[in-house]
Amino acid sequence: MSETSTGVASEKEARDVAESARETEWAHPSFVRELFLGRFRLDLIHPHPPSDVAEEARAKPFMDKLRAFLERVDSEEIDRTGELPEPLVQELRDMGAFGIKIDKEYGGLGLSQMSYIRAIEMVTSKDGSITALLSAHQSIGVPQPLKLFGTEEQKRKYFPRLAKGAISAFALTEVDAGSDPANMRCTATPTEDGKHFIINGEKLWCTNGTRAELFVVMAKTPEKVIKGKPVKQITAFIVESSMPGVEVVHRLRFMGLKAIENGLIRFTNVKVPRENMLWEEGKGLKLALVTLNTGRLTIPAGCAAAGKQMVSITRKWASERVQWGQPIGKHEAVAQKLARMTAYTFAMEAIAELSVALYEKGGYDIRLEAAIAKLFNTEAGWRIVDDTLQIRGGRGYETAESLARRGEPPIPVERAMRDFRINLVFEGSSEIMRLFIAREAVDHHFKLAFNIVNPESSFKEKLAAMANATPFYLTWYPSRWLSAGRFKRYGEFGKLAPHVRYIERTTRHLGRSIFHAMVRYGPKLERKQMVLFRAVDIGAELFAMSAACARAQMLSKQGRPEAVTLADAFCIEARDRIKSHFDHLFSPNDPALYRVAMEVLRGEHAWLEQGIVASVASVDKTKRRPTDGGAAPGATSAKPTSDSTTARVGATK
Repeated sequence: MSETSTGVASEKEARDVAESARETEWAHPSFVRELFLGRFRLDLIHPHPPSDVAEEARAKPFMDKLRAFLERVDSEEIDRTGELPEPLVQELRDMGAFGIKIDKEYGGLGLSQMSYIRAIEMVTSKDGSITALLSAHQSIGVPQPLKLFGTEEQKRKYFPRLAKGAISAFALTEVDAGSDPANMRCTATPTEDGKHFIINGEKLWCTNGTRAELFVVMAKTPEKVIKGKPVKQITAFIVESSMPGVEVVHRLRFMGLKAIENGLIRFTNVKVPRENMLWEEGKGLKLALVTLNTGRLTIPAGCAAAGKQMVSITRKWASERVQWGQPIGKHEAVAQKLARMTAYTFAMEAIAELSVALYEKGGYDIRLEAAIAKLFNTEAGWRIVDDTLQIRGGRGYETAESLARRGEPPIPVERAMRDFRINLVFEGSSEIMRLFIAREAVDHHFKLAFNIVNPESSFKEKLAAMANATPFYLTWYPSRWLSAGRFKRYGEFGKLAPHVRYIERTTRHLGRSIFHAMVRYGPKLERKQMVLFRAVDIGAELFAMSAACARAQMLSKQGRPEAVTLADAFCIEARDRIKSHFDHLFSPNDPALYRVAMEVLRGEHAWLEQGIVASVASVDKTKRRPTDGGAAPGATSAKPTSDSTTARVGATK
């Protein structure tokens, strides 16, 4: 559609902005990228990178302090009041919890990414609001982009403050700009002397925003003319909450994570020195995406921790609760749920730890591994939480406080469900993750052969594309049907060897299928989201199977042969899911369902809504949004209001 009077970016503008921020080159190998090309590169993940024993010893004093601290935390009180008490936050500061990955030379603990995610895993098993505080600060807040893109002067200035507990936030999302940054309205206008930028605009769902001292703010800087065309520029700045014009408009409330410090933040003529620019002018979106590649490694670990906690709760309850003469865990309906929950949890931890291990090993591009880890673990974790509530029954739906008041153990399954649900939305919703992964999955084919199938390509362009693509496809395509790898037996995997052989065989099938989809739909493939999503889900299952087998084989050698049983159980079911995705890859139902959806959008089925009471009155969007609970209009303080906050959606969604 064309640009509207509301200023919403056109489809082409949105695509151009997104494409300009993509990392287009692959300087390092990626196991998942190879999967989508139909190539099973087991050598990239096996043998599983070993644990760093020296690092674990360095991290132990901090981990012991953190565990002792969490054992004293009253999470039900935090959930009830919607507040993280300042003494509690100060304890976290004192033990170095805000500077886990910051180098010692800047005052941080200097621990690794693996130690960091294990710390977050421990925190998540107890309290999601504390997880949000720590991870929004360190995964996507100032420390991570500062580490990746900051100058030495910026690092010396900000790292010591951050390590001591100066809380930071990531300000990207706006009312009209989430996963589509082309709609960004926040501006950064250079002063006449060029020494400062004046920032104006609002940022929504800014996690830690109501408590932050420092922000990474994404804003539009003046357009540049490239090849005769104006190109939008989005730039990242470090902004201090104490700067005049920074205002907490409203502290937001959500379904779960009741004490998360999340707000609507307004910037009114905020004067920011040029030296506060991170990286380069116009590189803000790319900075955000690169930051999220690493930042997304945190969520999968937290999801695995939630899975572990739910398995622990369910195992005990299914052993103790007796119905019809035996523990409910012995009834097949419950037993199957428990088995799946446990196998999934093993796979989730395998995905999370393998992705981080590859990142730490270096020489790998983990953008797809991190994206799939986020997608797979959040969706698998949600099913585990749901099954836990189902098995606990009424006690799962009842609050921990109510359970305690009538003398039962205060097991917080209800709170876990509320807290967990946002994981499928923030830092890239499941749908956005699938689109991101799909774009990368077809990238190699599009680069080589897009002009061949593009009806808008000239004859000359088609010939050039054919000359470029033919040498690759002459060897690649036949080898996706018959590869020397198919004769490998993978005997070192023992009981899991048949699954590894299946992964190798199915990887080639996936590579062929993606190519067939491109030939079948040509440029229209990008609109066939359900086809692409099923291909992505196949790739995610194959990655999960690979990670589970690699981890089980490693653990078996370390004296934990039970891991093989869990990996086997997971792979058996994953194979059924993959078969279903392939069976429905080009589903004939998709067009019919799309037609119904368009009819619904046109109001043709509004008759179905008769007999209900509208959940909310119509709102005139042209009127100013309410600011109850926030600072008064015109205020410049960025200190938290008395209102409480929630949900970490500070990143693209």
